[in-house]
Amino acid sequence: MATAVSRRNRRISPVFLGLAAIMGVSGWAVWTDFSASPGFAVFLFVVSGWIVSLCLHEYAHARTALHGGDISIGAKGYLTLNPLKYTHVALSIVLPVIFVIMGGIGLPGGAVFIERHRIRGRWKHSLISAAGPLTNVAFAIVLTAPFWLGVDGVPEVFRYALAFLAMLQVTAAILNFLPVPGLDGYGVIEPWLSYRVRRQVEPYAPFGLIAVFGVLWIPEVNTVFFDAIDAVMRALGISDWETYWGQQFFRFWKGEPQLY
Repeated sequence: MATAVSRRNRRISPVFLGLAAIMGVSGWAVWTDFSASPGFAVFLFVVSGWIVSLCLHEYAHARTALHGGDISIGAKGYLTLNPLKYTHVALSIVLPVIFVIMGGIGLPGGAVFIERHRIRGRWKHSLISAAGPLTNVAFAIVLTAPFWLGVDGVPEVFRYALAFLAMLQVTAAILNFLPVPGLDGYGVIEPWLSYRVRRQVEPYAPFGLIAVFGVLWIPEVNTVFFDAIDAVMRALGISDWETYWGQQFFRFWKGEPQLY
């Protein structure tokens, strides 16, 4: 199937390369303490890294759909990693970035239109839905490698930036895997539900994410959710201290945090 996609439709977008360059340069500035404002460098590193992860998330959906049988994916530009090609740029890029800035939580995006009727087999449909959040899981593991490998010599502020960016990946993965209509978790189980159940649930899909965030406003639920996030982060070798200071540096507009 992949051979049906032209080279032009698979060429990595300059927009994505620019985002990756910003992530690399700002990460270098944090590592070397080159920036006059460490907080601003952390902000650029986290935001660009977060958008890069969103692009990879959607690319994983698209690439899996291509191999599953939807050869229309290439013509839509989804394989170029260009976030401007997504069906809903505001929902997939702008809104998640705003949520990161406001609350430090990884909001699931959702924006590649897959022609599901071209795909045969329930397992393929489930895998297409799971591919996105699994990419967030993989990205979190890569970001936390210095922690669980016990790598020495990583600058303190850079560790905090990695910890905060990794936490965003974990929150995005957990939220995305919830079996709620409109989220990837529901997409994983949907092919295995009866036609009658799917038809009954379908009208509620646009409101699934809103419902999830409404429920998260309940203090008891919020506590359980973030306790789960903290438990995963600790399993990856990251302490609450490191994610806390990562977020403090990220919010550079509140002034540079004083560690000591």
